[in-house]
Amino acid sequence: MANEPVSVMFKVYCLSVMTMVAATYTVVLRYTRTISSTAMYFSTTAVCVTEVIKLFLSLGMLTKEAGSFGRLKASIVEHVFQSPKELLKLSVPSVVYAIQNNMAFIALSNLDAAVYQVTYQLKIPCTALCMVLMLNRSLSRLQWLSVCMLCGGVALVQWKPVEATKVQVEQNPFWGFMAIAVAVFCSGFAGVYFEKVLKSSDTSLWVRNIQMYLSGIVVTLAGVYMTEGTQVIQKGFFYGYTPWVCFVVFLASVGGLYTSVVVKYTDNIMKGFSAAAAIVLSTVASVALFGLQITVNFASGAMLVCISIYLYGLPKQDTTKLPRADKDAKQKLITV
Repeated sequence: MANEPVSVMFKVYCLSVMTMVAATYTVVLRYTRTISSTAMYFSTTAVCVTEVIKLFLSLGMLTKEAGSFGRLKASIVEHVFQSPKELLKLSVPSVVYAIQNNMAFIALSNLDAAVYQVTYQLKIPCTALCMVLMLNRSLSRLQWLSVCMLCGGVALVQWKPVEATKVQVEQNPFWGFMAIAVAVFCSGFAGVYFEKVLKSSDTSLWVRNIQMYLSGIVVTLAGVYMTEGTQVIQKGFFYGYTPWVCFVVFLASVGGLYTSVVVKYTDNIMKGFSAAAAIVLSTVASVALFGLQITVNFASGAMLVCISIYLYGLPKQDTTKLPRADKDAKQKLITV
């Protein structure tokens, strides 16, 4: 499946959509939390609705994969109703992803979209560390170097946070950064945990997604009523929802599906270009919409992060044969 041949145009299409979704999501979410003049909506309900939409989208994909309603029903009965242990296993990333998604709202309420995009790339070293510890994988020296470069670039961006002149609410950059720190840890751990679960059996990706989203709906509903239950009961579940808020929920829902397609059909280099392009687009949009004032620190840090993403995605070189080649060359010289 991973080696399914696809055209270059299809890859470019997938990457373009993923880049636009990632950049647009952060910019529009930032707008709804800082500039929109309507009543502030509950972020926890938005996360919950997103999980519901993801569940229905995954059901649609599983229906297409099964080929018939009978097979779909049998698959759901087997893997959902008759597999409580599997549901419990997938509840772990559900909880972690719920925390991550809620942290995104806190972060974008306190940090500009461009700063968020740059800082959120800390998920790369966090994911790398989780892969080393949980999947026993190794990183090349170039990858470790790129991780250090990325951390340095983020440090430059956060050293003196840039200001957005058109923001209408009070912000706390420290809380924004702390929210991103929690989000990147959750992203790294949940992503690697989910990959480990996927590779532990031959169960379909969409079945695993359904198991995870079912748990996610329960978790996020509990979060709604634990944090904002009284207000939600008084004002309503969809209080403050506007077309822009619905657009944010839509982008969050489809973004995961396109990410799965990109992971399946493209390589790390192309994904790196996508992440770098999302940073550039978010920066341009932030200057135009939020009056972001670009500083030397921000520009230097963002450039360093983009370069490190590219270096991290470069394929590992197989150097196991180099010593042997050198030995053979020396032997030929001795013989001559």
